[in-house]
Amino acid sequence: MSAWIARATGWLLALVAGAVFGVAGTISHPLLVGGWLPLGMIVGGIACFGLLIAIRLLIEDRGAVIAAGLGMIVMLVAFSGRGPGGSVVVPQAAEGEVPLGSIWSLVLVGAVLLVCAWPNIARLRALSSTSRHGTTQ
Repeated sequence: MSAWIARATGWLLALVAGAVFGVAGTISHPLLVGGWLPLGMIVGGIACFGLLIAIRLLIEDRGAVIAAGLGMIVMLVAFSGRGPGGSVVVPQAAEGEVPLGSIWSLVLVGAVLLVCAWPNIARLRALSSTSRHGTTQ
């Protein structure tokens, strides 16, 4: 039973961490330097991708990565809508402008999918060593 509690706690903490990073990236993604370099999107994408990789390497559980990614995506969706006061954090791009909000959505979802789909390195090493020694499971 204690293993289940530890696992659920890890998922909950990953969800909260993902939500925090998702809010930070969603708020900072439209920052442009020099009028053309999307520095906010670059830094936010690296931060979110780094968090997902760290969770995957430290916890070695895809469920925790999915929880963190879910927290990121839920915060993206929550901040993309019109707020109670009528403000919008992720506005729709005007005609002729680069749709940074749409690109940020794709970057975030792509990072989550990439880290979740990455194979388990420890399992690959174990399979590789057993095949070199001629033993099978």
